[in-house]
Amino acid sequence: MSITLDLTRSTPAPKAPVNLSGLTREGLRQALIDAGICPPEKAKMRATQAWRWIHHYGVTDFAQMSDIAKDTRLAMAEAFTLARPEVIERLVSKDGTRKWLIRMGPGIEVETVYIPDVGRAGALCVSSQVGCTLNCSFCHTGTQKLVRNLTAAEIVAQVQVARDDLDEWPSPKEDRRLSNIVFMGMGEPLYNLDNVSDAIDIISDGEGIAISRRRITVSTSGVVPKIPELGERTGTMLAISLHATNDPLRDVLVPLNKKYPLVQLMDAIRAYPGLGNSKRVTFEYVMLKGVNDSAEEARALVKLISGIPAKINLIPFNPWPGTDYVCSDWKAIETFAAILNRAGYASPIRTPRGRDILAACGQLKSESEKKRASELRKEQQEANEADAA
Repeated sequence: MSITLDLTRSTPAPKAPVNLSGLTREGLRQALIDAGICPPEKAKMRATQAWRWIHHYGVTDFAQMSDIAKDTRLAMAEAFTLARPEVIERLVSKDGTRKWLIRMGPGIEVETVYIPDVGRAGALCVSSQVGCTLNCSFCHTGTQKLVRNLTAAEIVAQVQVARDDLDEWPSPKEDRRLSNIVFMGMGEPLYNLDNVSDAIDIISDGEGIAISRRRITVSTSGVVPKIPELGERTGTMLAISLHATNDPLRDVLVPLNKKYPLVQLMDAIRAYPGLGNSKRVTFEYVMLKGVNDSAEEARALVKLISGIPAKINLIPFNPWPGTDYVCSDWKAIETFAAILNRAGYASPIRTPRGRDILAACGQLKSESEKKRASELRKEQQEANEADAA
């Protein structure tokens, strides 16, 4: 009797262990129960112990959790991981800005930037997606196609990598170099709100990394339905990537405006929970020569945001390879700022940082993407030559 083997079904790949760094407190407690690490009545205590080791002390080895029984630590190490992602490139600008290219998995790479002397001490610009879908015409990041959303663990990992490099474990109470978090890196945070919200819960927890929600800013290009929800779920500061005062121009600069025009955007901003003089919206406005930098545009901006507690960050355009845009002249930027100041709006001109390592606003795009493209061309060329031989 012959036997036919059915080989059509492939064995599923084993699931990667859960990284505890990306779990909220409740998620961590439940994970310990589900893995049989401890019974429900002890899970909250054990989760609190693990939480402090992970997020206050920054440990990456369960063996270092000295107040947890050895057999429990061994069981946790078998079920979970605390591994950091791979840093495949680290660049330091002449102005002190640091940029890390972080590999989250095969083909999954993001850039994260630390900018000293921003906020209370220094700000970390984190990414929420690999690539972006918005295609803002002035933004280098927008030319990289969206690969996927980052998980909460991958967002938190960017903060952990930065703090590793800055030697900021355990979490300092004073004199910390990383004092602010800005979701202004790769991607649109409000298209990944669940993971962004969980990451903010983890980053802001007082027994861990302990960065206040008032020192966390989430920037959006204007995903209108999600703006009030962001405020309700996170309590963070809001920034709007604005760049234009009328719909025809903003349709070009920020194509998302075609879906959510300015009138809808302004209504959503006014509905942001807690908005007031102590919690102002930041409008980001990149200065493009001959495009949006006239005195008339400045006066139109004052009219557009009338009644909204706000400040305006004027951002000199940061050039990148292949762009047709040019930065506004310094005199035009100062004139623009003066009009806003006279209207009562703080309008600092952002000092470009990290331009020499393509780490400035709008310049983030995985160098590896360009490298991969060149390597593919080289491999194709070599293959063609081999075929010809």
